[in-house]
Amino acid sequence: MDFKANKPIYLQIVDFCFRSILTGEWMKDERIPSVRELGTILQVNPNTAMRAFEYMQSENIIYSKRGMGYYVAENARDEIVKLQKEEFFNEVLPETFKAMNLLGISIDEIAERYKQLKK
Repeated sequence: MDFKANKPIYLQIVDFCFRSILTGEWMKDERIPSVRELGTILQVNPNTAMRAFEYMQSENIIYSKRGMGYYVAENARDEIVKLQKEEFFNEVLPETFKAMNLLGISIDEIAERYKQLKK
């Protein structure tokens, strides 16, 4: 995995896990790779992977079964969408609006491009 400098590595691991859930690679109530396994797969320190797991567990994306590992929570997809929408509106959209303003791009132009992409 190629890590970006502008976002903490553990959050990039979270993004990787979110994509795995959203794409259906990891299904609800299915066991996911262990902290060590994920650390090996992504070539990161297991402590960094553990930090990602702790974050996802605190957001009810995954849960642990003592001695058995971590599993995808029942409502993981809904929780991920909610978190990612919040991130989009708070971080991505303001930057997009700044760029639109600098470049003189109107909402109408964006709407037209959006319509073209949906075809």
